[in-house]
Amino acid sequence: MASPVAFVVSAAGPAVLPVLPLTAPAPGTRQLRGVPAQADGLHRRNTFAGVVGAVLGATVAGLQRRRRPTTAAAPLGRAAVISLQSEASDSSLCRVARGEPLASNQHAPIWLFRQAGRHLPEYNEYKKTTGKNFLELLKDPADVAECTMQPLRRYKVDAAILFSDILVVAEALGISVVMPGGKGILVPEPLESPADLARLPSLAEAATPEFIETRLAHVLAAVRLILKQMSSEGFGDTPLIGFSAAPWTLFFYMVGGSSKKRTDAGERWLKEHEAASAELLSLLSKVIIEYLSAQARNGCQVLQVFEAMGDKISPENFEKWALPAMQEIAQELRRRHPDVPLMVFPRGACYALPALQSAGYDVVTADSGTDLAAAAASLRAEAARTGGRVASLQGNFHPKWLRPSQGSTAEDVRREARAMLAKLGADGPGLIANLGEGLDGTEDPELVAVLVDTIHTFVG
Repeated sequence: MASPVAFVVSAAGPAVLPVLPLTAPAPGTRQLRGVPAQADGLHRRNTFAGVVGAVLGATVAGLQRRRRPTTAAAPLGRAAVISLQSEASDSSLCRVARGEPLASNQHAPIWLFRQAGRHLPEYNEYKKTTGKNFLELLKDPADVAECTMQPLRRYKVDAAILFSDILVVAEALGISVVMPGGKGILVPEPLESPADLARLPSLAEAATPEFIETRLAHVLAAVRLILKQMSSEGFGDTPLIGFSAAPWTLFFYMVGGSSKKRTDAGERWLKEHEAASAELLSLLSKVIIEYLSAQARNGCQVLQVFEAMGDKISPENFEKWALPAMQEIAQELRRRHPDVPLMVFPRGACYALPALQSAGYDVVTADSGTDLAAAAASLRAEAARTGGRVASLQGNFHPKWLRPSQGSTAEDVRREARAMLAKLGADGPGLIANLGEGLDGTEDPELVAVLVDTIHTFVG
């Protein structure tokens, strides 16, 4: 799917080693707030889980972090989940998300949209060995955990993200989702008219913990298994990010069927079927709340909302339809899980970052077309107007610099990464480094590693 939908993220978590002391900045240099320089030190090293080692056998070229083979982990119990949540709460990513300064031995955090998946040789080999496509991998918690773990073993990223897809919520509601070769992910039988809402479960049935725990039990089992695997591989103090699509993005696919065809179907529904649109968005908002809440209960330390189709709705309709739904999600999740940071990415609709900050999101994400300095200024202005806190920013490195096919080199990556970080200056706000759009599979893992290392060693 050519959207942040493919923010495929994993279910097998990261392993964590003690953080090494960081070097102090050289005399006379100004250090970017929240971005201390890191001393050369031990990288977290990891290997494939034992089951994967048995499957893949030979070494995958370019895999950097290795540990002794591990065996597949059993899911965590509730007490262990609480313990791991506490362990990760002091991570650099969680600190920045909460608006707190980094500890002296921490560097600026970075993770990547679609950090798991097709740009990784080990992922492609795993798919080949299992004989499964992307959607089939998502059905098995063990596959989800393995795919989630792969980027943690290869890169020094500061978070794992559940390997999943934004349309799992639509599937839970009875909407068929398929992946025909070469066509991306499709909804073959979209909702054609308000009468088709009868195909969906009622609000009373779907907006409950029991519905989520039944229809999406495999996702929640994957979360627990990932956390267990992260702990066993030494990544126990690295946060696991849970996520969901935003209501409008799900609406877009459920009535249009594709990100490439019938792309005007969503806005036509909003215009022609106002009452039915309000009913569907209300259902989706409440189901998303329950889904994200279940992920938090099962151990996810951070939650992300992806508005992948923000570029497929007008600013006027975004304000009227999409924003209220996202506000409802933030308000209720903050009430239920006040200690779990909330992040949001309105791809193609970053004019809404100030409003999303005021809605209660701790971290707002800038896409590749948004200037970070301008975004920071708009957040500060909104906070001054409302009296609220300034949200942290996330983003917005352009993945084109990670693609050799576009002529990029390691030095290009370093230059562009430093330029991105320098835009915020010493007065912040805090930044979680990420991409402005997801990896598409054509990126070079070596250049991705250069990006991660450059973020960790930046002094501005």
